[in-house]
Amino acid sequence: MISHLTGNIIFTNDRFLVLDVNGVGYKIFTTPDNMRRAQKSISGASFHTHLAVRENALDLFGFLDRQELEFFELLLTVSGIGPKTALGIMSIAPTEVILSAISKNDAGYLTKTSGVGTKNAQKIVMELKGKTDGFSFNEEDRTPEETDAVDALQALGYTLKESREALKNVAKTGTPSEQIREALKILGK
Repeated sequence: MISHLTGNIIFTNDRFLVLDVNGVGYKIFTTPDNMRRAQKSISGASFHTHLAVRENALDLFGFLDRQELEFFELLLTVSGIGPKTALGIMSIAPTEVILSAISKNDAGYLTKTSGVGTKNAQKIVMELKGKTDGFSFNEEDRTPEETDAVDALQALGYTLKESREALKNVAKTGTPSEQIREALKILGK
């Protein structure tokens, strides 16, 4: 089983990247956030991986943080959730936001993922409630509105880190549009 790879990114796409490890290219499916963070690394990228074995394919799913991999594998324990759906769930928001939605029984938040309907979202929340207590992230939990603001800033070309840092200095009481405007003023300095 391949559990960790370190190398240089030689190709990216919107769903995967190719990591060159000593002359061998590994196709790794990952989240857009992980892809952006890995591309900024000067000394190469290092991924914790999960190898999904199917009848007709061997697919690698990679994450920069070990806890993201563990959460991905926890999502796979939910019946009816495969690796691509789990990756889709993790692509809608940072892991800490998804964990917060699960702990708050916010199944509707998970339905933003293509292929996850209301019943599957409720099943995910029900099956993972209580199993996510061991996960802790340094960043504070964000509401879905704050995540929307981060997503909008990223769509404008700012990195996840830049977006989060700017939003930390913005009043939490405003609408997402107001938060975005204030964050853009901070980022423009």
